[in-house]
Amino acid sequence: MTAAHIDTPKVEDGAAMWRIARDSVTLDLNSSYSYLLWCRDFAATSAVARRADGEPVGFITGYVRPESPRTLVVWQVAVDRGHRGRGLAGALLEDLAVKVAGSHGVDRIETTITPDNTASERLFTSYAERRGASVSREVLFDAGLFPDGGHEPEVLYRIGPIAA
Repeated sequence: MTAAHIDTPKVEDGAAMWRIARDSVTLDLNSSYSYLLWCRDFAATSAVARRADGEPVGFITGYVRPESPRTLVVWQVAVDRGHRGRGLAGALLEDLAVKVAGSHGVDRIETTITPDNTASERLFTSYAERRGASVSREVLFDAGLFPDGGHEPEVLYRIGPIAA
């Protein structure tokens, strides 16, 4: 893995997270305001990877699903272009899963992935394999549900149970 260390996000990290998401080209870019709110309201279920000077170079955002309190929903994972290919996304996912399992008793993960996002598909299926967990897939949001058109379906990946 890279020399970056994993930490809890702070509100001041929101702008860098927005930039990393924007530059990823594959993620749906949320408003800059939403990343600030995420760092304030969901910091306990998210993580940032920082380089030595403290600047974020990657992040993972998630929340505990209200209707399923043992489930962590991973919203976005992104790594700055210069830090990709070093296992940082996997380290962020591992770190977050362990942290939220300990604080919230989570033993399952959900995320959605578009069919063309092979990097995310590999990230989550390899995580499941390492943890001895099964993976189920089903379309959660069909392409026709998106009002802006041109959006691929979002496939729900359910991973679990996750061995401690």
